[in-house]
Amino acid sequence: MSYLEAILLGLIQGLTEFLPVSSSGHLEIAKALFGDDSMPQESLTFTVILHFATALSTMVIFRKEIQTIINGLLQFKWNEEFQFSVKIIVSMIPAVVVGLFFEEQLESFFGGNLLLVGCMLLVTALLLLLADRAKNTTKNVTYQSAFIIGVSQAIAMLPGISRSGATISTSVILGIDRTKAARFSFLMVVPLIFGKVAKDLIGGDINFESSQIGIMSAGFIAAFVSGLLACTWMISLVKKSKLSYFAIYCAIVGLIAIVYTLTR
Repeated sequence: MSYLEAILLGLIQGLTEFLPVSSSGHLEIAKALFGDDSMPQESLTFTVILHFATALSTMVIFRKEIQTIINGLLQFKWNEEFQFSVKIIVSMIPAVVVGLFFEEQLESFFGGNLLLVGCMLLVTALLLLLADRAKNTTKNVTYQSAFIIGVSQAIAMLPGISRSGATISTSVILGIDRTKAARFSFLMVVPLIFGKVAKDLIGGDINFESSQIGIMSAGFIAAFVSGLLACTWMISLVKKSKLSYFAIYCAIVGLIAIVYTLTR
């Protein structure tokens, strides 16, 4: 992988992590177009690093909210901030179960399986269309809805299903306020990504040669900077109910990926 490819992949990750078009799916498509011949584990390692960059950008955008939540937790009171944190933990349960017990199966999907990516992009398109037609409400995230949104996040670990698209769409379909849905969606993934990185570092699963550090860093920086811009933009788009445009985009890209796989 060259520096240019790493930067392009970083930009793709940063933009598509927050826009509901599947960052992992686009990364797999881009790797296939670049002729990436890395093993699934190596491919997943780079994907995890890029996701870590966008997690940091999320923390920068929502730094005030995160600080408020931490302060609420340290007070050890059953206040709104503490309850919100518990809901975040509840939403993490499905993804943690999948990550712990189905890690090898999950890694096998990150080897350039464009047919799977294409099909999952069509699923993402359907979810976005359903969410765009849902009525606007002012409901908050409940413990039950937090778990259901968490199930969507676990399913979105498959390349091609947008994590933000699946979780925001599920939230909106459940009747949750759009702005609150976007906020919860972006914050709920941060602990998971940091946990995944910590687990891989401790277990020695993130391994790359010293010659790759510069390339990985270039992709990391590109993902972080573009993530800052995309996160702010996505919050505005969710408020304006513009998800149908992304549904059309996902459907087109998904069909192209399927046709490309079946005809090559």
